[in-house]
This record gives sequence, structure tokens and C-alpha cells, in this order.
Amino acid sequence: MTKRFVRSALLGLCLASAFASAELKIAVLDTQRALVSSEEAKALLEQAQTELKKEESEVNALGEEIQKMQEQLETDGEVMSPTERRKLEKGIEDKRLDYQFLVNKLQKALEDRRQDLLQVMSPKVNAVLKDLIELEGYDVVLERASLRYVNPKHDITRRVTEKLNEKREADAPSGS
Repeated sequence: MTKRFVRSALLGLCLASAFASAELKIAVLDTQRALVSSEEAKALLEQAQTELKKEESEVNALGEEIQKMQEQLETDGEVMSPTERRKLEKGIEDKRLDYQFLVNKLQKALEDRRQDLLQVMSPKVNAVLKDLIELEGYDVVLERASLRYVNPKHDITRRVTEKLNEKREADAPSGS
């Protein structure tokens, strides 16, 4: 009796899902790609890179300095006095600690910029998506990252990016 009920319930669910899927209008969105492909996000990312260029240069310069010290240790280490060798090794270790600190600081700054970008852009993506849902009558919009395969005809990422760009142009002040 229980097996019969389970089979009937499964059959009913399969039939219901088949009918439901025939009526559903489904779209797929790669939100992250839509964001970073938009003109506004590109401008914000470029601005962040410009602002962090100094920190990036410091990290690179310190890395080069460590490399030179390491090369000096390898080439001259055997002829150095034990005191000189320890002093150079300590200098390398101190620089590595500074380097790691600066790298972590730069990564934190980059992550903060990404979060700022998401905070600025998420409401805009949501508004554009809401407009597209109303316009096209989508019943379900799924995130691309959680799916294994999607027929490209269901992917609305490019349309969302285009709408973001259109909205940016419309909102831009027209200065002559």
C-alpha cells in the first residue's frame, strides 16, 4: 500500500512538473559577468586600479628588493662572515614580513573596492532585471553559476549588461 502511494505521488509530481515546465518562462543570468561587463563597473574598476597603483608599486618594489637580497645571499653567502650572513638573512626575513603585510593590505583594499562596486551596482542590476522580468514575463530567473548546462537562448546576461549601459547613458548628465 505504501509503495503504491509513493509511486502515485512520484508519478503525480512528475506529471505536474512536466506541465509546469511547459508553461514556465525561464531565464538564466550570470550576475557577476553582467556587472563587470557594464560600462559603469569598468569605469569604477579602472578608478580603483588607478587609486591602488601606488600600493601595487610598493609591493612590486619590495618584491624586487627581496629578490636582489636573495641573489646576493646566494652569490656572496659563502664568502660573507657569519655576522654579515645572519644580518642579510634577517634583512630578507624582515622584508618578507613587510611584503606579506603589504600584499594582505592590497588584497583587503581590492576586496573593499569589489564590495563597494557590488553595493553600487546591485540595486541597478536588480532594477534592470525587474524591468526585463516584467517586459519579457519570466517566471523564473536562475543564477548561471549554480547550473551545469544552460541553452544559450535562455541566457539574458548580455541583455542585462546592455540595459545597465543604456540606463547609465540615460542617467548621465548631458553637459555641453
